[in-house]
Amino acid sequence: MPTVHLLDYVAGNIRSLVNAIEKVGYTVEWIREPSQVAQAEKLILPGVGHFGHCMTQLDQGAYLGPIRSHIEAGKPFMGICVGLQALFEGSEEDTTVPGFGVAPGRLTRFDNSVKSVPHIGWNSANTASGGTSSTTSIYGLRPSSKYYYVHSYAVPYREGALERKGWEVATARYGDEEFVGAIAKENILATQFHPEKSGEAGLRVLKAFLQGTWHGSSVDISPSSLGEGLTRRVIACLDVRTNDAGDLVVTKGDQYDVREKSGAAAGGQVRNLGKPVDMARKYYEQGADEITFLNITSFRNCPLADMPMLEILRQTSETVFVPLTIGGGIRDTIDADGQLISALKVATMYFKSGADKVSIGSDAVTAAEEYFARGKRLSGETAIEKISSAYGNQAVVVSVDPKRVYVSKPDDTLHHTICTQHPGPQGEQFCWYQCTVKGGREGRDFDVRQLATAVEAMGAGEILLNCIDKDGTNSGFDLELINDVKDAVKIPVIASSGAGHPAHFKEVFEKTTTDAALGAGMNLEKDDKG
Repeated sequence: MPTVHLLDYVAGNIRSLVNAIEKVGYTVEWIREPSQVAQAEKLILPGVGHFGHCMTQLDQGAYLGPIRSHIEAGKPFMGICVGLQALFEGSEEDTTVPGFGVAPGRLTRFDNSVKSVPHIGWNSANTASGGTSSTTSIYGLRPSSKYYYVHSYAVPYREGALERKGWEVATARYGDEEFVGAIAKENILATQFHPEKSGEAGLRVLKAFLQGTWHGSSVDISPSSLGEGLTRRVIACLDVRTNDAGDLVVTKGDQYDVREKSGAAAGGQVRNLGKPVDMARKYYEQGADEITFLNITSFRNCPLADMPMLEILRQTSETVFVPLTIGGGIRDTIDADGQLISALKVATMYFKSGADKVSIGSDAVTAAEEYFARGKRLSGETAIEKISSAYGNQAVVVSVDPKRVYVSKPDDTLHHTICTQHPGPQGEQFCWYQCTVKGGREGRDFDVRQLATAVEAMGAGEILLNCIDKDGTNSGFDLELINDVKDAVKIPVIASSGAGHPAHFKEVFEKTTTDAALGAGMNLEKDDKG
């Protein structure tokens, strides 16, 4: 098979990009030192996380000069995410570090006054302009397709600014902000989105770049097909644990109890919905926007010895080209030989195995309690802070497990309360949401808004908002809880627990401002994004 060269530096989940490249018929050769760049014909610069960190890594590795020489020699070059950002002059994210300056413009942070930041999810890359009814495809980009973005900074689109310099531009819109989704010029293609995580639409872009197919056939466009703007995500969740026979299976809880209570499988056996890799592929084929694995037995074992879960990620990333999140065991731990293994190292192992994000649970509650005990001061030592510093806040999800505590009046507690439309057992009109740990078995004197604001300050990029009261009930999401947390933070919130059929997703998107909704053990048929 023909080859493409990929730069090997700290850039998050590279495995998925390699799998996507191989899927479209190419093999990867790694560049591990600057002198090898000159040998590359086609070069891809991936990247996630912090602009300054990535540019500094390239500078310290002596890659800046060779990369610039490759571009100036007219050889094919593709930048992905931060790889696109690096081509511009600089970024607000770190004003002390310049970009390559190949393209004019600087990155600014999205305005979070009326929308969540980071910008995470499926959006357009619109090559049409001026209300045209057709457009020529650029490297397989289609205005009607959706692509996966995850970033807080973007190049604002200024009509004509890039075009006057010879660039072709595809744009996307987030709220009232239009930004650069992709650029192309001569030998260069760069995308703010991740083609390797954009399903068939993204694979088409990768294949077109590798084959050198800059301009494709004209694509007819109807105004209704453009669909600009961020779509709200539907996420498939797979609770993975070891059954009594020692096999990893996908299970489903009923208020966090995963053992059968009736029927032929009764007698305390773990509910078995299927094999993790097969289930993930099924959800991908149904159109799930993301896949989340929650390893709910990870607390029993050292994460570094958890090789089956790592292998599940590797196998899944070979055939599933949407974002993968892994939760369970992302914490500092002691290995079997007595060596301290940091949460950052555990997360790095998961990223190298195919994960795009890691989810932190009970340890986030402890970290948030300590944050408040210090007078809302950061320590710099928590898993959230270290992982988000190394890989960007979009790589860190905090999974929250709250439950309702009813009170007769707000003055009965020091915690933030809501006036609920679902009174308590004694007719109480108010409640607060108590954080729990250890899979919901232990309550803390700490409420969900305290936790949400604390982890946002530490650098979490998303909140996975579960609800113990709703788990396994198939009665719909806790809309009051979701609106309460959304009102407290600026980062995206994923609604979880309670979905029993597709109408519950429609309800949560209509009645809350949640950024995404998660379901487990149900059919998730969605529209094609390609």
